[in-house]
Amino acid sequence: MRRKDREIIDKEKIEQIIQSCDCCRIGLVDKDKPYIIPLNFAYINEGDKQLFYFHGSKIGRKIDLINKNKYAGFEMDTNHMLKKSEEACKYSFKYQSIIGTGIITIVTDLNEKINGLQLLMKHYSDKDNWSFNEKIIEEIAVIKLEVEEITCKENQ
Repeated sequence: MRRKDREIIDKEKIEQIIQSCDCCRIGLVDKDKPYIIPLNFAYINEGDKQLFYFHGSKIGRKIDLINKNKYAGFEMDTNHMLKKSEEACKYSFKYQSIIGTGIITIVTDLNEKINGLQLLMKHYSDKDNWSFNEKIIEEIAVIKLEVEEITCKENQ
């Protein structure tokens, strides 16, 4: 990271920033071009593993690309605020951001799919004891991204 003065390395603060985000953008490769998708997400730190879960349709470009290439990038940002100035070049922006890479896969295990969906619902509702119709679960894709690299920075 070029701006070491903005780098966040405290793991608890990084997790707080992740939890304050509403959207995670994943970057996939489509032949020789990038393809970026904004998604609802859930995050869990399992000690030796940091995982993101997403959900969506079982068919489409996103699924096709994940099946072709297991590597993905991701980005999320939060706490935005414009910092005004009397000089145009001194305008700035307050923010916190997370950027990383990882291995992305389609979850096939029913219990892991349910767990991923529970985590998603908890992220957006703060409730973690949802029940899910198994027929509906079979009709949707749950996607897992296992983090390989992650960086965090803020401008306050």
